[in-house]
Amino acid sequence: MNIEDLHDYCLSLKDCTESFPFNEVSLVLKVAGKIFAMIPLDEPELQISLKCDPEKAIELREQYSCVQPAYHCNKKYWNTIYLNRDLNDEQVKFWIRHSIDEVMKKLPKKIRDEYYQ
Repeated sequence: MNIEDLHDYCLSLKDCTESFPFNEVSLVLKVAGKIFAMIPLDEPELQISLKCDPEKAIELREQYSCVQPAYHCNKKYWNTIYLNRDLNDEQVKFWIRHSIDEVMKKLPKKIRDEYYQ
């Protein structure tokens, strides 16, 4: 997967918005105003940081060398996935959708219901 495919996939997800709130090289992707992914555009290796269920976050780190605790994030909930290593594109897309689900869990029922319609 390249940066364009990753970017296009994320933007294809329902109500996804993008911004650069921290600096001009840290792409932030949100749903319902909440961050679900961050992509640093200045890193030599393509990577994405995603929110994850805490237990699954640990399992992923143990199972895949490409998954590490996310830098500058709560490591209990956030993983960085280095793309084009030992997770294929479909697995990465699955974890992107999982990240959105994790964000949605914390939002009011009305917002969740509207999103999942």
